Amino acid sequence: MTVQPPAGMVTTRLADLDDPGECGRLRDFVDEHPDGTPFHLPQWSAAIERGCGQRAHYLIAEHHGKMAGVLPLTEMRSPLFGNAMVSAGFAVGGGALVRDAAALEPLVLAGWALAEDAGCGTMALRGGPCPGAQWHADSESYLGFVAALAGDDAAQLAAIPRKQRAEVRKALNGDLTVDFGRERALRRDHYAVYAESVRNLGTPVFPRALFDAVLDAFDDASDILVVRSDHRPVAAVLSLYWRGCVYPYWGGGVHAARALRANDRMYYALMCHARRKACDRFDFGRSKVGTGPAAFKKNWGFTPEPLTYWARASDGGEPRKINPLSPKYRLQVAAWKKLPLWLANRIGPPIAKGLG
Repeated sequence: MTVQPPAGMVTTRLADLDDPGECGRLRDFVDEHPDGTPFHLPQWSAAIERGCGQRAHYLIAEHHGKMAGVLPLTEMRSPLFGNAMVSAGFAVGGGALVRDAAALEPLVLAGWALAEDAGCGTMALRGGPCPGAQWHADSESYLGFVAALAGDDAAQLAAIPRKQRAEVRKALNGDLTVDFGRERALRRDHYAVYAESVRNLGTPVFPRALFDAVLDAFDDASDILVVRSDHRPVAAVLSLYWRGCVYPYWGGGVHAARALRANDRMYYALMCHARRKACDRFDFGRSKVGTGPAAFKKNWGFTPEPLTYWARASDGGEPRKINPLSPKYRLQVAAWKKLPLWLANRIGPPIAKGLG
């Protein structure tokens, strides 16, 4: 027997990410919502599943037959770090995105039910409205950095604070070249630079398949920038372009990049490039409070804004926390920095794909 829900009740269901029509409706919903991010888009969830093998779930709330909210979820499984349901996996944003306030509670409860059914002891929402009293709020760990782009290249340079602008000028006068694109050679160079960069920071690198999957899913709304010195790649970043904003997402530099000021060259070049792609905002991403990356972004004139994340654990316990700055991981981070690069690149991806 089929029981019809009461008229006007909010219902939830799982989206079919293999249905192009459904994905198109999800993209339209996210694009029209003022708080939407690229990480809410169905292609992000699908790319994470393809690139890391972590299962994607995408919840839809409907009210009076219309889409009232969405919640992209990634079922993270790791023998080292435990299992968690995350919105959105491998993203700095996510969380429930609702058009109708009545959709929030049913959407989050459906997500929590999915987490429990999957044996995930923790559920994490990266942003979005407060999901309820059972959720832990964290507004003290991460900062976001977003600023408007200037009207032209000269104005962009002038907008950078004096000390940082001097570094950019030195980079512009250096013997560095910049390439943009999505072709195989640039993907290879980006991965080589990024892998060395995160090894030097003491963290495992993500699978190369993740970057390929994201680039393929976002198509011409994504690209790679590579900075070279004497034809050798020394800095690189993979960026997303969405709704007038550029998101430099996975980037880094080799040891020589600092002396060459390659990162300064990279980000200034990206700002100018993004404006030519009709962007008027630059999202510098998140950084942990009190870290070098946060200070670097402030030096560029970006004002930090606290990011609020939500987490819930079974039986009222402590949610899963994976923070390389924690004393808990101090010895592991120090040891990882000393690994030969070839070894770090071999054993890192199976570990990193469970971080999410």
